[in-house]
Amino acid sequence: MLDTMQLGLRLRSARERRGLSQQAVAAALNLQRTAVTNIESGNRAVSTLELSRLAELYGCKPATFLDAAETVDDTPVIRLRALYQGQLPDDFTQTIDRVRELCREGAELRRMLEPGFTENLANYASVLRSGKDAIQQGYNIAREERRRLGLGNAPIGNIAGLISSQGIWVAAYSFPDNLSGMLLNDRTTGVVILINGNHFPVRRTFSYAHEYGHALCDRGDTERVSQGGSDLVEMRANAFASAFLMPAGGVEDQLRRLDKGKPSRQAQIVYDVAGNTENEVEIRPPAGSQAITYQDVAVIARHFGVSYEAAIWRLKNLGHLDVPETKELIAQREAGKGFMNLLKFTDTFAETGVPDEERDQELRSQLMWLAVEAYRREEISQGRLRELAGKLMVSATELIKLAEAARAN
Repeated sequence: MLDTMQLGLRLRSARERRGLSQQAVAAALNLQRTAVTNIESGNRAVSTLELSRLAELYGCKPATFLDAAETVDDTPVIRLRALYQGQLPDDFTQTIDRVRELCREGAELRRMLEPGFTENLANYASVLRSGKDAIQQGYNIAREERRRLGLGNAPIGNIAGLISSQGIWVAAYSFPDNLSGMLLNDRTTGVVILINGNHFPVRRTFSYAHEYGHALCDRGDTERVSQGGSDLVEMRANAFASAFLMPAGGVEDQLRRLDKGKPSRQAQIVYDVAGNTENEVEIRPPAGSQAITYQDVAVIARHFGVSYEAAIWRLKNLGHLDVPETKELIAQREAGKGFMNLLKFTDTFAETGVPDEERDQELRSQLMWLAVEAYRREEISQGRLRELAGKLMVSATELIKLAEAARAN
């Protein structure tokens, strides 16, 4: 006999597979969101009519949930970062399926080469109680993760490479425009981060950092679909991304290098050894010299590889800008971006017409390395290597040639 707890778990799993939030389900059934929460936690019975409507919503039969036999489900838990509701488009679902297949192949190669492999990934999961709590947690986690990784105050540079070094599969693909990124996690693939490859590179960088925040904090979370910008989990991930990409100490270093951010008045004390006296002198910087300009913001944004707007808000949140200064700099965004272009910051341009197989270089390089290494160690045959080349959409002849050269060394 299936109890309410088991039924609730199955209903929650089916909802997550469809990429639906509890709020979306509640609206479809004309229920309060708390009712859906209680059903999925086993604290509320579900009526026959409700079960039928849920089955219809999730694209299955009511008997699916009532079958007492245990089933093995390797469907990934998905977190969508966007104000995106409803079912995912078929072509997008096919993209996810293709990525999962590649990552399964990679996970299998990893098990061959390194039995007992585990992701080198910290876990900062904690309870969120308020927006203030979410932001502070995001900042603190970013600071601790930078310390753990030995990053100091330096720009991250290749963030996709950094994330993949922690045992996470990463790639950029063509997504619906209002979907920035997503996190997948299941037993057969491990943690996967996908971001929208159609977006500007600076936005992709922020999306990678945002999803990395989810991987650090929320990969075991049961609620996988974001509720938008006000959602505390999303708020924490945004705060993490901002602080991870632009550490407070690094921002202050840049301001010092630009000779900005000093007090309007500075007291200097000169000690007279002969007379054993102290002389205090007040030094005032030239008028307007401490004002942070759009050029300064552009230089800082370029240094950390973020957008002009992201740099402004980080400066504001760190207390380097007041409200009027922030508004003025935002109004000058076009000039700021133009200055970034003069600095040869090509990441301000979008990439159009680039096929997915040319965007997911990080994921493909991870898998190709594993395939060549497995062949070199004689863990897989040439036929298996050729099969992997087909899935990676690379020349089998070239991959075999490289693998043979590796085996000869």
